[in-house]
Amino acid sequence: MPAKDFDEVVALIRKEDARYEPGAYHFVRLGLDHTIKQLKDNPDRESRHVSGQELLSGIRDYALDQYGPLSYTLLTHWGLNTCEDFGDIVFNLVEWGVLGKTENDQREDFSGGYDFREAFLQPFEPKSHRNN
Repeated sequence: MPAKDFDEVVALIRKEDARYEPGAYHFVRLGLDHTIKQLKDNPDRESRHVSGQELLSGIRDYALDQYGPLSYTLLTHWGLNTCEDFGDIVFNLVEWGVLGKTENDQREDFSGGYDFREAFLQPFEPKSHRNN
């Protein structure tokens, strides 16, 4: 049986869980690729596995780099409002065999990340408006 392409898998996932737009799945996948590339550049890093917190950091960097001040608007348009949403997408992709996980990985790894407004809006606010 031929492997399904990413868009087909996302369509199947969305039949069961329609909370997130297809763009959210593509964004998380690209954010993971970005994170892996960043981590490979660290010669002191031993593990090839990406933790939930590492992925959150990489996703944030990727969004700000790719979408700048539009990051917050685009992410919320796709249904992404919290770091836990990233975890839900990751685990939806794990359940469909697109991504792998270790026995220690869990959805809770994405809890307690960053506040979306602070992460995606604050970097673009004038300095006089920050921390007020």
